[in-house]
Amino acid sequence: MANTKSAEKAARQAVKNRTRNVAARSRMRTAIRKASEAVASGDADAARKAIKETQPVIDSMVNKGLVHRNKAARHKSRLSAKAKAAAKAKA
Repeated sequence: MANTKSAEKAARQAVKNRTRNVAARSRMRTAIRKASEAVASGDADAARKAIKETQPVIDSMVNKGLVHRNKAARHKSRLSAKAKAAAKAKA
């Protein structure tokens, strides 16, 4: 239990921030999953559109400090590589 007023306030803020962070991280994971599913479906246009919608979500998580920039770059790179491979396999 917090001993001072400032510690009590910090504890309240931590709860609020954690809730916000969990929601934001979940939003990112959902976007990545939707993009992966779109790529797996084989529809090149849907995959391209889903990746285009996912990238800003990933970038905003980096700006908020929730995800390291290298992890974000890895996710974006792998998604586009999967889409490119799927398009190549289709052709």
